Amino acid sequence: MHTPRALSASALAAILLVFPLALPASAATADGTGARVSYETVPGHGGTDLKAMVITPTGYEGPRPLLVMPAAWSTSNLLYVGAAKRLAYESGYQVISYTSRGFWDSGGEVEVAGPEDVADARAVIDWGLRETDADPERVGMAGISYGAGISLLTAAEDDRVEAVGAMSGWSDLAASIYPDETVNYQAVELLLTSARLTGRPGDALEEMESEYRDGNVQPALELAPERSVSTKMDALDANGPAVMLGHAWNDGIFPASQFTDFYSDYTGPKRLMLSAGDHATAEAFGAFGLPDETWESLTRWFDHHLRGADNGVAAEDPVRVKPNNGGAWSSYPDWESVSAKETTLHMGEPERSWSDWQRTGGLADEPQTGWEYGVRAGIGTAAESGTLLLSGALQQFAGVPTGVSLPLVDRRRAGVWTGGAYADGVRISGTPRADITVTPTDSEQSLYVYLYDVDRHGTGSLVTHQPYTLRGAEPGQPADLDVALEPVVWDVPSGHRLALVVDTRDARYTDESDIGERVTFGSPESHPASLTVPTA
Repeated sequence: MHTPRALSASALAAILLVFPLALPASAATADGTGARVSYETVPGHGGTDLKAMVITPTGYEGPRPLLVMPAAWSTSNLLYVGAAKRLAYESGYQVISYTSRGFWDSGGEVEVAGPEDVADARAVIDWGLRETDADPERVGMAGISYGAGISLLTAAEDDRVEAVGAMSGWSDLAASIYPDETVNYQAVELLLTSARLTGRPGDALEEMESEYRDGNVQPALELAPERSVSTKMDALDANGPAVMLGHAWNDGIFPASQFTDFYSDYTGPKRLMLSAGDHATAEAFGAFGLPDETWESLTRWFDHHLRGADNGVAAEDPVRVKPNNGGAWSSYPDWESVSAKETTLHMGEPERSWSDWQRTGGLADEPQTGWEYGVRAGIGTAAESGTLLLSGALQQFAGVPTGVSLPLVDRRRAGVWTGGAYADGVRISGTPRADITVTPTDSEQSLYVYLYDVDRHGTGSLVTHQPYTLRGAEPGQPADLDVALEPVVWDVPSGHRLALVVDTRDARYTDESDIGERVTFGSPESHPASLTVPTA
């Protein structure tokens, strides 16, 4: 593994830290209901002390639904300060928000959502049922990021969990840190740095980091299956909790594709919401109690499944998506219905043209075979996936996409293909795929596939992308690649066209591309090069 470019991981880590918010000891409403807050030490697995914020609603009679909320990575039980208070005094939930083991003032060491973290969550449920007036038949869990992963893993093991809200979480940890065998460098550095800033890494994390620093990701991959709910689907299906997933298209830590796959595989009651943003940005304001569409939907989800409220949730289409570049929500009966049809555009032989960028390799209706196009590897181009957290947040809050000037993409170091202009525009909706044959000069070679929405001046907005690293390839021998890009919903305006760019370096990932190497793109008759575009 080659040395990654420098990144201020400490600065990125600070973005994830919770801004302290004041929470009154009690809040009362006009009808006499309210909430009482206490800070407790809850015994976790093995007697480990977990620090918890316990919010008990007042003015409600009888046992109440219990919501257990594990904090996100590197954050404390204050993360859900606003959302927890609202759930308690507006809806009557008994809420326990706790700091995960190894972080801040909770005891133990960081176990990366291991068995001890799941055992902690179960112990918190035990404590809540024992020490509060909570109903053992109405238990839910919710969390952001790390809390989402722990909630799903606990629901697969503990059949008392009747409903789950998982926001910006993961189902497959290996796919997050090692997408298509490419190290997600910025994400890994952020997680490791923030754990050291705010917690005490356990033996497993220490070993993983030590090996990672030496270029060996295998220990991390060996830890991943036990910490991934995707490996526990039979148990989760058997328990059958009602699962709501909230995620952002641009999540740079846990890509959206793992949750679309998880949603399709899970057989229990389920809901999926996908919208613009990066990791945790879509629901961060709601955690503090501010208006938030994800939290509002989650509250209705819990109200129906834990309180029996006839609020229309059961009759609604469960898949809700909002275009990444702005627009209203659309609803579908399942994830597959998000794509109404697919169009296959065939890649033509690229031309080394900067002045007339539209004539660079075409995207045609019919197969274009028999061509090859070689580029230099190991040096980046103007095409980039952006910066973790920052780029997705800019897209969400300011409508500023990760951009590129297509004429400035060096054709000596990238393959570039452009299609015709859409006279009436088009909605990309689903998972685009790129099929191409590549011949590397080295056994390990990183490639980055970008799909752009390009205006008439050649200015492109990044629609989606995907890294792909060849491992153990035979130098000089062609390899057929079928690359699934990250799913997205994106409205291409009238007069714009699509552009596909493939190069060999990206600052977000650890590259296996050295200066002096080459990659040849091709389109043999046995595997015509193409771009498949799903549309609504």
